[in-house]
Amino acid sequence: MLPDADELAETLLDLAVPHEDIDEAVRLSRRIAGDAEALRILEETVAELVRGMGRIRGGVDLPALDAPDPSARYFPLYVFAAALPRVRAHHRERGVPEEVGRRTLADVGRCVALHRRRHGTGGVLAPGWLTLHFHGELYQLGRLQFQRDRIGSRTSDSAAAAGLPLGPGDPGLNLHVPDFMGPLSPEAVDRSLALARDFFARHYPDEPYTVATCGSWLLDPQLKRYLPEDSNIVRFQERFRLSRLPAEPEDTVPLRFVFGTTGIPLDRLPRDTPLQRAVVDHLREGGNWFVRHGWLPL
Repeated sequence: MLPDADELAETLLDLAVPHEDIDEAVRLSRRIAGDAEALRILEETVAELVRGMGRIRGGVDLPALDAPDPSARYFPLYVFAAALPRVRAHHRERGVPEEVGRRTLADVGRCVALHRRRHGTGGVLAPGWLTLHFHGELYQLGRLQFQRDRIGSRTSDSAAAAGLPLGPGDPGLNLHVPDFMGPLSPEAVDRSLALARDFFARHYPDEPYTVATCGSWLLDPQLKRYLPEDSNIVRFQERFRLSRLPAEPEDTVPLRFVFGTTGIPLDRLPRDTPLQRAVVDHLREGGNWFVRHGWLPL
């Protein structure tokens, strides 16, 4: 089930794993290959990951490998490498273009890069998130990612009030804004939404998607106090109809996404961009940031 060293290196390259991590991940894979218990866990984990391939299930947690060496940090990479043929087969069955599949699964490399950025070591950040990609539930379409899902009662009530005949449990796309993909320009967002409308109608015609939802700190309207009206983030916000204010703030979320860490004092964080200054100044003034939820019609 675990590819040999030569094949694994090529597979990791296909998954956009940064070059600096490939050699170490391949070298440490030999410890997994020589451990019968680790191989058993790998086989069971892959079987669970691909069970019901293509069914809307949501992300699942991967087991942590109990190993006294760094091979445990790369264990999710070995799971995804072993599951790769199954998700590619699902893409072929649905007629998903190879380019879309390749760019979708390249999110593995992004999560490896984020792990090194935040922790200074090799590994995979948020491997449970990547289980969506390897179950046919999430696709990268242009600048944005879209996750097949079902809408909840708040979204359906708001959509119904706007004249859309939707109820809880109806199909809805979760829209995600990935790192390392360039500006969130209106043109890029327009293109992604157009791609999503065509993609899901073509490849998942049994699931009629008429709305996209988003839960993100980028939708916090307080950002408008600090950013220009024509900023990409403000124009992105204005596409959505927001739900009520969450009960609890989540101040660490923008710190983690903007600065890659939550462990540096505010007065030592860089202030090179309007967004950096907005996040820091708001917190230093005693404010809080909230993850807001909204929806837009497709």
